[in-house]
Amino acid sequence: MERRLCKKMTLISGALLALLREEFALDLNGVHGEAHWKRVRDTGLRLAERTGADTNVVELFAYLHDVKRANDGFDREHGARAAAFIETLDASLLPVPAPAREQLIYACRLHTAGLIEGDVTVRTCWDADRLDLGRVGIRPNPRLLCTAAARDAETIEWAYRHSRQREGTSTAEPEHPAVRTGIDGYSGRPRAGA
Repeated sequence: MERRLCKKMTLISGALLALLREEFALDLNGVHGEAHWKRVRDTGLRLAERTGADTNVVELFAYLHDVKRANDGFDREHGARAAAFIETLDASLLPVPAPAREQLIYACRLHTAGLIEGDVTVRTCWDADRLDLGRVGIRPNPRLLCTAAARDAETIEWAYRHSRQREGTSTAEPEHPAVRTGIDGYSGRPRAGA
């Protein structure tokens, strides 16, 4: 199941990346920083091969969904803030048709709600983010994933291993506070068994 990761940027222009780096209030090397964005993109594009999701939306979601986080812990409103931020962006920074832009806004706004139903592109975005929970010591729960492609045991294992690696190394991020407190990393609900 090992595939080569897609490294070529298609929609993330230098101008957009510079703006995201400027807007991101947290450590770009932290658990919600640039390495996370890249892994969500890689995972999302792998999933899109199987789900048929709009890869433009998946790629933009990967880089935009956490851009307005206020902290690395529980931040219920960061998805809504990301969606509001996207609404302010000029079309030259987001070169997608209006329906795709609306999907992106919806996916970002609700990515912390723990939903599993909806459009296949939106569900693929949510799964790509959830499959990166290994970076904080949380193994993704298949019942909380949205697509059959994401629930596949081999996909979960690949994503967990991929998310535990820091870019260019084989070391994982330190355990996130959510692991110690038993709070689910994307919904804020108590985790099963915690």
